[in-house]
Amino acid sequence: MAHPITVIGGGLAGLTAAIACAEADVPVHLYEAHDRLGGRGRATAPPYVAHEGAHVFYADGPHYTWLKKRGFVQGLGWPSPLTMATLLHFRAGGRIRALPPVPMLRAQAHKWLTAPVDVDFHSWASDRWGEGTAHQIANAISVVTYDADTGRLSAAFVWELFQRVLGPNVPAIRWVRGGWQTVIDRMARRAAELGVELHTGTRLDTLPTDGPVIVATELAAAARLLGDESLTGTSGHAALLDVAVPRDRRDINLVFDLDEGGFHESYSMQDSSVAPEGSALYQLQMPVRHGETHAAAHERLGAFAEQALPNWRERAAWHRTAIAKGRTGALDLPGRTWHDRPTVDRGHGVYLIGDMVAAPGMRGEISINSAVMAAASATDRVGRG
Repeated sequence: MAHPITVIGGGLAGLTAAIACAEADVPVHLYEAHDRLGGRGRATAPPYVAHEGAHVFYADGPHYTWLKKRGFVQGLGWPSPLTMATLLHFRAGGRIRALPPVPMLRAQAHKWLTAPVDVDFHSWASDRWGEGTAHQIANAISVVTYDADTGRLSAAFVWELFQRVLGPNVPAIRWVRGGWQTVIDRMARRAAELGVELHTGTRLDTLPTDGPVIVATELAAAARLLGDESLTGTSGHAALLDVAVPRDRRDINLVFDLDEGGFHESYSMQDSSVAPEGSALYQLQMPVRHGETHAAAHERLGAFAEQALPNWRERAAWHRTAIAKGRTGALDLPGRTWHDRPTVDRGHGVYLIGDMVAAPGMRGEISINSAVMAAASATDRVGRG
């Protein structure tokens, strides 16, 4: 019998890799240090179902094709037509408005424009549309980067994200009812059906030697496990707030913050299952500035929330705060692309996957794409003996 493939980490990347390997009829053992699978896809228990990270999928890449083919993203939720008609809002010049500034709208229309890899976004965009508009575009896409200075990143990297999320084409956003926890639960069930041995509450501090190993942990943990200090990368740093309030027509469902890079979105506008009837559940984020304390970032975030959800502190039926640092996906600096991130194939049957490695996509998409790549190589290695 073939040596098993060991997967270390039971988040989105680890489960994807385990399933892909098991589908090739290779025995798989998955080890997760936490007592629950899911990683950043784990959600809080009802009645308020909030996630640690993102809770949407973009249906325009191989990651979504892989998930959809296996039925992991069935049961989509959608905002009501009335909500959709008034969905997008922007904070600019200290106030929330229904449309972005006109110069930013003009920039959005340049979907065929190609940005350079080796120049920072702020310099490149400032030359075309002025510093103010460059700053607003960078802050608009901080929803993806979680970074307070998105303008310092590669122009090609930022512009591609901006066009994908806020360009003139309709974004391919999909919400799964129940959020990422539903997807994680489906993946865990499928892994078990395929015979994957799932070991939760089990931390591995050394690499097994009896077969290929796929490391699906955060990059810092992978560096310790592999004894490789070169495994570093650039990621975001943001303050987070989840809050549930009674529904109120004055509340705003979705705000891109062009002033400070914050973001505000309703969980429940497209999925009533995540909050009790009559309640609305929101997640907000605010990038932490260089040298800023977490308390100060949370203070700015609270003020931003006050504009979108008036008197939210007095109205809140439930809320929680958190900090996301080094676990918000890879960010490419000028002169670098996803090809320059830590490679998936580390040699000698060891593979590295997750949202900070050399695979295309953004955030969780990198995890899925890298996991499929690693599984193909690992199962091929097993097949070759």
